[in-house]
Amino acid sequence: MRFPRPIYALAAIAALVSACGSSTPLSQIAPTLTTTTTVAPTTIPPTTVAETTTTVQETTTVAPAVVEAVALPRPISAPADTRGAESSNALGTIAIPAIGLSMTMLEGIRLTTLDQGPGHWPGTALPGQVGNVVVAGHRTSHSKPFRHLDALSPGDEVIFSMPNGQFTYHVVSTEIVLPSQVDIINQTSARTATLFACNPPGSTRERIVVHLAYSGA
Repeated sequence: MRFPRPIYALAAIAALVSACGSSTPLSQIAPTLTTTTTVAPTTIPPTTVAETTTTVQETTTVAPAVVEAVALPRPISAPADTRGAESSNALGTIAIPAIGLSMTMLEGIRLTTLDQGPGHWPGTALPGQVGNVVVAGHRTSHSKPFRHLDALSPGDEVIFSMPNGQFTYHVVSTEIVLPSQVDIINQTSARTATLFACNPPGSTRERIVVHLAYSGA
């Protein structure tokens, strides 16, 4: 009869004990059989999750403001030879309905020119242009075109008729200044105009200055 290996071993030991005549119980003679099952541990490798943060940077490009520089007219200096010769060519006409004036406007501010009519200060703006249109005239001599500048009121019109069109300005204010105050010819970034003449009538002690603003073509 064939036994499994452990039972076969016990049987052999029992046979041996019987042959020797031993009275020792089998449980004390037979070794304890221990069956050990070793299970290899399962190692689960840790899972590392790498978190990647992507930063998106938005760049806004702002185009710089383009500022267009406007070159202002550059008036000539006040002439020292007030009786010197000038070309005195006609530029157009100046009309001031409030005082009944309508005359040819000449180029030049020497007395030789002003004796003929109102004169445009060379280098100042021309009517309709950005800048200050400066015009001088007599009050009591010759044709005395600016005799009644003091009668003008805010809002009264001054109309320049030029080869390139008609340009209307209106009176803003009137002031009396000293002859040394040549800043009245300074140029502006707006369309303005200035009329001036001697003051009081018949005297060169002061100047009467009328400031104008552009109304439109």
